[in-house]
Amino acid sequence: MSREVLIVGTGLGGLSAGLRLATKGYQVSFVEKAKQPGGRLNQIKENGFTFDTGPSFFSMPYEFEEFCSDCGIDIPFEFVELDPLYTVFIREGNNKFNIYKDIELLAQQFETIEPNFKQKFTAYLKHCEAVYNDTVDAAIKQNFDSIPDYLYKLSRVNPAHLPLLFRNFWSQTKLYFDSKEVRQIVSLIAFFLGRTPFDTSAIYTLLSHIEFKYTGYYNVKGGMYTIAKSLVSELEKRNVTFHYNTEIVDFESKNGQLLSLVDQQGKRWKADIFVINSDAAFFRGKVFKRKAYNEKSLRKKHWTMGYLTIYLGIKGKLSQIEHHNYFLGSNYEDYATSIMRDPGVLEKPYYYVNAISKSNPECAPEGCEALFIVCPVPNLMYKTDWSDKELIVDSIIDDLSKRIHYDLKPAIIYRRSYSPIDWQNQFNLFMGAGLGLSHHMLQIGALRPKNFDEHFKNVFYVGSSTTPGAGLPMVVISSKLVVERILKYFG
Repeated sequence: MSREVLIVGTGLGGLSAGLRLATKGYQVSFVEKAKQPGGRLNQIKENGFTFDTGPSFFSMPYEFEEFCSDCGIDIPFEFVELDPLYTVFIREGNNKFNIYKDIELLAQQFETIEPNFKQKFTAYLKHCEAVYNDTVDAAIKQNFDSIPDYLYKLSRVNPAHLPLLFRNFWSQTKLYFDSKEVRQIVSLIAFFLGRTPFDTSAIYTLLSHIEFKYTGYYNVKGGMYTIAKSLVSELEKRNVTFHYNTEIVDFESKNGQLLSLVDQQGKRWKADIFVINSDAAFFRGKVFKRKAYNEKSLRKKHWTMGYLTIYLGIKGKLSQIEHHNYFLGSNYEDYATSIMRDPGVLEKPYYYVNAISKSNPECAPEGCEALFIVCPVPNLMYKTDWSDKELIVDSIIDDLSKRIHYDLKPAIIYRRSYSPIDWQNQFNLFMGAGLGLSHHMLQIGALRPKNFDEHFKNVFYVGSSTTPGAGLPMVVISSKLVVERILKYFG
């Protein structure tokens, strides 16, 4: 008789772990707090508009290819490489840069502000590639049984990369580039980790290799939520069951084994094995009541920033922007170094605009655009009052209107926004931290919350706040690592 697995949460980590386990013959079921699957990889459909709520593109498609190969399926969604990768608007000088993987096209745009750009950028990417090749298998794509095991495996990494541990991303770009415009654009990827270039380790410059040379970025036809829907479809083919509007609030255990999880209605959900796709740190504290993860302890950890997200349905087409767009103010460094703690920096925000309807016209009514705007903001540890949310949204819409020379407000026919409070309440994110625990050097590898439980031998964790970290490809890797654990322990 196959073992029963209960997975708590239907984010990408849970869905991919579930499909791996179902393929191995396990009897899988899901419980999900929300009314539909996907976690932060979700969707809003209103008034003919479709918006991705969280991730709006992905990289490292080979991780999805390997995952689907492991599960014996073809990739169940279509994706197309973006070209340009994105567009950057810089207020100072009113500059606009189209960011391509093609180094010749890039060089044409930057030669006037960064002499010998091609030579410098080639040297930078060569170093980033070396960091990636020397660390990805040792530090990212494997399990660690203990801190000594982690340190031993790290000791086999090329020691030439050791100085990166004591340098931030921004400082690393200074070694290669003189112009602040180029440094700003190259370091934008640090924001994808939920922090800034000024508090993200230079080790993560390996992401520049992925971004500009190895894989680039991809749009999913129909929007990113198609990934979640297609995986649910594959799971249902394997008789996997889903139970929505079900929030886990308590548990029952005996002799070091978890017997059941209890939902908000008092119903007990029993299984042989439990996989938690809720935040690995938050769940340990909120449900399992672990002292090491109570609110006081969690506040001492390093969390990612909050996000203010805006969803706009616009009447009319916007030729001024591309699919992915970044709008930077003239105070990039001040903004980035202050954003985590100083709510006042919201007056001159940096923000990202995703025009999903550019590549997916079915996501907006004819003659309209669907815009998804993301502005990094302090999480709830530093800004607790969001009664000014709509005023901030207005200021961002006004700024965007000025930057693209088009008054958006009269053209808005749909509008919704989420503050860190909404992200906290909808997705059980501690203090509304958008990507959970940060990739601080004391919170990576074996120093991150483990993907196996400290007390219950039949409980495991998958997702962004456990090994290896945040980002869609990372949680797909996370699903592989946790299933390796389960197969090792249970066969």
